[in-house]
Amino acid sequence: MVKEVRKSTRKTITVRCYAELNDFLPSDRKQKNFELSLKMPVTAAEVIEFLGIPLSEVDLIMVNSWPAAKSHRISEHDYVSVYPVFETLDISSLKNAPNEPLRITRFILDAHLGKLARYLRMLGFDTLYRNDYGDHEIIDIAGKEKRIILSRDKLLLKSPEVHHGYYVRAIDKHNQLVEIVEKFDLCSQFKSFTRCMTCNSVLRPIKKEAVRDRIKSGIFNCYNEFFYCPVCDKVFWKGSHFQRMERLIINIIKSRMGARAS
Repeated sequence: MVKEVRKSTRKTITVRCYAELNDFLPSDRKQKNFELSLKMPVTAAEVIEFLGIPLSEVDLIMVNSWPAAKSHRISEHDYVSVYPVFETLDISSLKNAPNEPLRITRFILDAHLGKLARYLRMLGFDTLYRNDYGDHEIIDIAGKEKRIILSRDKLLLKSPEVHHGYYVRAIDKHNQLVEIVEKFDLCSQFKSFTRCMTCNSVLRPIKKEAVRDRIKSGIFNCYNEFFYCPVCDKVFWKGSHFQRMERLIINIIKSRMGARAS
């Protein structure tokens, strides 16, 4: 276990954490260089874990301005810079032992993010969610299917078996969606009404005549485009509820992004 020790026996290093990694630090260590007094030997990964930062949130470690692996042994007086995951940038030339970026954006969410899961599915993203997933099950599925874990549980994300994970800072479901869209640069990937909001299955177009006996006559007469979920065995159409929800989501994203850009 890494321990911070008293001045009389310390071996000191200097650390700087960047961008959203500061969310995990106390106020006196945010957005600036700070010193740590640690027992040696210690690895870069152990320093990061000591700071309370999930390793899955870290994409690049620099030691004395050189890229370093998480297993790199830290020496006294080293300067350690820690950077967050760059999902939208290619920094492979800098990284010593990288996690491969996920070119197909798929998610798995923990039990606290049910509303966010529905919104992401509405926008067309492959999003797994069950309110009874255990932590080990989430980690196992994410590893096998190359999914990004979204969670409000820091302990889950601190697992060494998590390779792609993100701690959702926002609490409000609308703010959560904006946060994830911004973090993973999702705007260009929207494919609304391609997934079932209930079960995440891919929706299939279905001919209008095939649903005549399955829906009310008023709906049948008002709409011409229908979709079918083969798992839920349900028929869907872009009704007023969907249109309101889609406008709500898109308007929230546009307004928040516009405000932050100004």
